[in-house]
Amino acid sequence: MRILAINCGSSSIKCALIESGTGARTFELRAEDIGREAPRLICGETRRVLAAKLDITAAIDEVLAELRNRWVDLGKIDGVVHRVVHGGEHFTAPTLIEGDVLAKLDEIEHLAPLHNPPAIRAIRAARALFAGIAHIAIFDTSFHATLPPHAREYALPAEVRARLQGRRFGFHGISHGDVARRVAAHLRKTPQELRVISCHLGSGASITAIEHGRSVETSMGMTPLEGLVMGTRAGDLDPGLVLELARGFTPDAVDELLNKRAGLTGLTGTDDLRDIERRANEGDEECRLAASLYTHRIRKYLGAYACVMGGVDVIAFTGGVGEHSAPVRHRVLQRLDFLGAALDEGRNRNAVLSVQRPVLDIARDDSRVRVLVLRADEEAAMAADAARLLAAPHQTSPQLRIPIAVSARHAHLCQATIDQLFGPGYQLKSKSALSQTGQFAAQETVRLIGPRSEFSSVRILGPPRARDQVEISRSDEFVLGLDAPVRMSGDLANTPGATLVGPRGSVTLSQGVICARRHIHMNPLDAQHFGVTDNDTVSVRIDSDGRDLTFGDVSVRIAPEFLLELHLDTDEANAAQVTPGAFAELIRPAFAHSAQGNR
Repeated sequence: MRILAINCGSSSIKCALIESGTGARTFELRAEDIGREAPRLICGETRRVLAAKLDITAAIDEVLAELRNRWVDLGKIDGVVHRVVHGGEHFTAPTLIEGDVLAKLDEIEHLAPLHNPPAIRAIRAARALFAGIAHIAIFDTSFHATLPPHAREYALPAEVRARLQGRRFGFHGISHGDVARRVAAHLRKTPQELRVISCHLGSGASITAIEHGRSVETSMGMTPLEGLVMGTRAGDLDPGLVLELARGFTPDAVDELLNKRAGLTGLTGTDDLRDIERRANEGDEECRLAASLYTHRIRKYLGAYACVMGGVDVIAFTGGVGEHSAPVRHRVLQRLDFLGAALDEGRNRNAVLSVQRPVLDIARDDSRVRVLVLRADEEAAMAADAARLLAAPHQTSPQLRIPIAVSARHAHLCQATIDQLFGPGYQLKSKSALSQTGQFAAQETVRLIGPRSEFSSVRILGPPRARDQVEISRSDEFVLGLDAPVRMSGDLANTPGATLVGPRGSVTLSQGVICARRHIHMNPLDAQHFGVTDNDTVSVRIDSDGRDLTFGDVSVRIAPEFLLELHLDTDEANAAQVTPGAFAELIRPAFAHSAQGNR
């Protein structure tokens, strides 16, 4: 499909007509340095200087006028896709802009005051210009819908969080998700094999911990104000300082200060890091402080996120600063040898990205952690997701029903552990067959002992596996006193252990206790019917008696031997009041979360 991508940032607007299947660009138009002394409009070899200090609203009008003038150059367009920074709690996947979508976006524009209002204005203008063509919104917050509760919530009363949508949403998700896919492709791995720290550094800046293809921590919060030092935003501040500001300024004045007059601009008078680096080299102490503060904050988050994931495999830089500033990358990566990240200074200085070389490795050959620089390509990622949405069925139907299976706490054990618990050479006895081929619930049970409490009669599932794994619910986790991460089966690194007791002995596992991620088993024919690929993340809806519920962040697992089935744990099933024989409906693929990528 030929998709026109319109990407409204805080200081730039990028438009590109993209062949979604190949990522090839047949037309490009962009406005740069908006709000600065010499903003310009660039289309191919044509450059036009715009009015000094042009604001984003006027820049949108210039861009749309240029698109109107270039109508013949554009040719056929199958869809127009728009980047919207904040989707709030409602928009967690690519969305057709129809019905009351714009009205709902108007209601949450205050959550991203620098970005959402101009994006919504651009959408309205583009819909008038490209009438009769499907328009799709892609949300920066979507990729972070996988944030676990402990990374998502603020320590505020529930009623306050509910009234204000007071939780962490995260941003730059289009970029971070694209980084995760492209890093994996460059290293010839799947996203599920990697722990990536993605540094999107530009006028706006954020850093995200991506564990096995999912965002598990990110520096921006309810709004893009939290986190790193940025072009005009201060990032992290003591709330007490904000209270002091509120006592001396009006709310609008505080808003303007924190969003438009802080950060690098507040420290140096400019948000252009190139100018700051030049002045710092000439001895300007304010610029030296700004450069140090900017990179110190990044390094602090980077170290924290390595701890969150229990290590890191890849550190990735993208965005205008991340791509082009060797000094920033050098400062950020100082003193990270303890993590196994060793920078090659020559490769860092000489790193020049291009269409032909969109990814470069700047780590030393002996570095355990790979350090990559990536050419940002949000528009191609947006176009690919939009094309998938346009090609997918938009309505549910009985043919999209999936049987539900509920899993109580259970254990998968290796033969050596079975021998220690039940005696040498012991063979598990089948109590009942499970729906998946060759799997059975054994007659045998064990005691499961955690730091706080224990469960008796925990069922073993057979046949024996290569590694021990115990699956519990979130409620079980608190009873036992464990901090078990949500993981797919077999993903056991950095998980807690527990003690198992059988009739002939006991075994203390050093790891292997998880809360199983909800997932759908399906075979390749099912996957073709549903329009999904292995490791995609989808949403499902359960229609029960008075407890209807939609679950997002459901993983798809595909193998020839699998039978179609949605697996939930007891907590999830109880929340939706699932009864025997219940079905779920696939309502839409969460395209922004696709772990396989689509380019």
